[in-house]
Order: sequence, then structure tokens, then C-alpha cells
Amino acid sequence: MRIATFNVNSLNARLDHVRRVTEEIAPDVLCLQETKLEDERFPELAIRAMGYEHVAFDGQKSYNGVAMLSRFPLEDVQKNFREGEPHPDRRIIAATVQGVRIYGLYCPNGTEVGSDRFHGKLEWYRRLRAELDAHFAPGDDVLITGDFNVTPTENDAWDPFRSEGKLLCTTEEREAFQHLLDFGLTDAWRELNPFAVEFSWWDYQKMGWQRNQGLRIDHVLLTDPLLERCSAVTIHRDVRGWDKASDHAPVSVDLD
Repeated sequence: MRIATFNVNSLNARLDHVRRVTEEIAPDVLCLQETKLEDERFPELAIRAMGYEHVAFDGQKSYNGVAMLSRFPLEDVQKNFREGEPHPDRRIIAATVQGVRIYGLYCPNGTEVGSDRFHGKLEWYRRLRAELDAHFAPGDDVLITGDFNVTPTENDAWDPFRSEGKLLCTTEEREAFQHLLDFGLTDAWRELNPFAVEFSWWDYQKMGWQRNQGLRIDHVLLTDPLLERCSAVTIHRDVRGWDKASDHAPVSVDLD
């Protein structure tokens, strides 16, 4: 089973890109972020025509929005956190597919280091970890993917010296990400590529893509049983070079 994540930065603007991703990468499950569409405007018929009969989405006008497209049935579909007050942003879509619990996430950006939104980001990560603790065990088949808006280490930024202490690269954000991993998850791409330097996001400004000045912030996290089944994790860098591309590249994982 191939599972992919793709921050489309507006599904309305990049529906053709999603179609091309489904044809060229051919994921069985595709998690989308930043759809930026209310539910009534979600292009469900067009998605089904791509071969994805099972679709779940939670949208929001102009901001956020997540979706999960699947060739297999989606069981126990979840939107938002399971417990507590619903978060006002549409950032979580989850379902069980072929026995694997899959979370598709658009984690908060944080806006500015030290701001209320920054501290809200850290709290959002704490809520996610608490949910895993309450409902799962490290031995369960759990896969968490999406745009995490965190570079796990300095090796995940194009210039660790310039990025140190800046948004997406702070000690606090990396500690929040590590706390999530400490549930019993592994950053699958880094596990398979311990010394590689690759990115999944490049800023539209300052020729970031052309200069390869990027960050690796789109991840696939696996519990140990799924890590044992993991044969490949791929950052599909070429997608960022398409005409009118999203600022993110898709990431896929293959489970035997």
C-alpha cells in the first residue's frame, strides 16, 4: 500500500496537479492539506473520477482544510481531535484503511516565535500526543503524515545557521515534535536516509526553489510494526517544479 501526503496550497487552484500526482505517483491513499475550501465546494465528483471512491474532507473557507482520498474503504472517519473542545481550524482528518490508522495533518504554523499562535502550536502538539496516549499503543498500526511545520533537526534546513531560532526551526518546536515521536513513532524518511539532505518545502520568495533553499517539514511517522513493513519513503521533489506549483512537494511511503 502506498500512502502519500501533499500540501496543495489551494485545491481549487491545483486540482489538475492532484490529478497528475494520482497518475504519476499512484498512491492508494492521498492526504491533502490546505485545501482552502468549504465542504460544499469540495470537488468530490472530480476526485472520484480519479479512481478514489472513498473520500473524507473537512474544509474551511480560504484557510486550512484537510482531505483523505482512498482506493480502499475509510473506516471510523475522524475530524478534529477526539476529545475536548474542537479546534477552530480544520487540521485533522483520520481514518482506518486496511487495518492501518492514518492521520492526515496540517499542523499549525505558529506565525511568529513567541506569539500566542506560536504557543497555540505547541499546545496543539500536546493535544495530539495526549490523543495517541489515550487511544493507541506503540504496537498498534498507526501512521501519521502531513505538513508538520517543523524541521526535526538542523539537517532538515538548507542553512542551519541562518534558520536557527527561526520559526519552524526553534528548540521549542523540535521538542514538541520529539515529544510526539516519543509515543513510539519514527520519522520514516530520516530512518531510511540517515545522512541525506532533502527538502519538501521551498518558499515562493527569494528564488527559494531555484536556489534549493528549502526545509523538510512534510513527514511520515510510523509505529514500529509499520516501520518493519516500510520499503521506501520518497520526497517527490519534481512536483515542486511543475507550472504554478504548490510550495510543497508530495511525500510517499510504501508499506509491504
